[in-house]
Amino acid sequence: MRGVKIIGTGSALPSRTVTNDDMAQMVDTSDEWISTRTGIRSRRWCAEGESQHTLARDAARRALAAAGIAPDEVGVCLVATFTASAATPSTACLLQRDLGLPEDTLCFDLNAACAGFVFALHTAASLLAAEGPAALRPYALVVGAEELSRVMDMTDRTTCVLFGDGAGAAVLRADAAWPALTATWGSRGNDEALFAPGVGARDDAGALRPSYLTMDGRAVFRFATDVLPRATAEVLERAGVAAADVDRFIFHQANKRIVDVAVRKLGVPAERCQGNIDHTGNTSAASVPLLLDELVRTGALGPGARVVLAGFGAGLTWAACVTELAAPLGGAAEAQDSYGESD
Repeated sequence: MRGVKIIGTGSALPSRTVTNDDMAQMVDTSDEWISTRTGIRSRRWCAEGESQHTLARDAARRALAAAGIAPDEVGVCLVATFTASAATPSTACLLQRDLGLPEDTLCFDLNAACAGFVFALHTAASLLAAEGPAALRPYALVVGAEELSRVMDMTDRTTCVLFGDGAGAAVLRADAAWPALTATWGSRGNDEALFAPGVGARDDAGALRPSYLTMDGRAVFRFATDVLPRATAEVLERAGVAAADVDRFIFHQANKRIVDVAVRKLGVPAERCQGNIDHTGNTSAASVPLLLDELVRTGALGPGARVVLAGFGAGLTWAACVTELAAPLGGAAEAQDSYGESD
């Protein structure tokens, strides 16, 4: 059985920065109202020529470059998203074309909302470890990419101020000498706390439903502050790893107050759980890989680091995993110049 480690990361953010003061020009809100309740001060939204697809492509290219591998070495390509630019073809299939991945690369999209990237990491690791075509090449490309500005009701201040667009990516390498990626996960069917209808969806009366995301903020807060620390503690126990031996806890950036509660419950140092929600907002499936790449890019994480990645969101879904980083993780200095812009 082959284990896996992360050997390359990449990310892409749209060119348009939207501050809380900008939001105050669109809806009845203020910088003070948003920042004190969420920790968000700005977020990125796609401008003309940018989309979930272009963000996924750019983040994937940077991750491959950081890993130092060629596209023809990739055996698995997964994209976690619920805002794909098209219902079909999948974003993963479009990446096969854009990046020049071999035609026998296993490509598909995965929708577990904000827990999607961790779901996809575990799925990719399992595919690389299994016997069969997906295991013929030892590398997997895993992307989390969202264009949430496309599904926001810009008259609803309880949701539109929270979300941003972006993409993050990681390259996994399988090796028989490495430990398995340890993961835990869960699902609880609920279309009331968080809901986004598909394109062309109709209500019970047969009328077309707006494609806007709706959310019960209090219900989500209760859910998240329960499952985030619980899943984190569970995956540490399953991996046989002490919290003190984890270099960074990379939590989904939904709301700073949620993360703060989880940190207190876990009893881990806050400096090992620092986030980036202040300048990205909630980017759903892109959140965890965006933060991971930012930490690699700024030198906070490097080869040999052990990390816990955890996400939670619509579904309801949650997932956490323990994994390690390995060389090359190159290109960090070059990525600093282009991070935050879509090519």
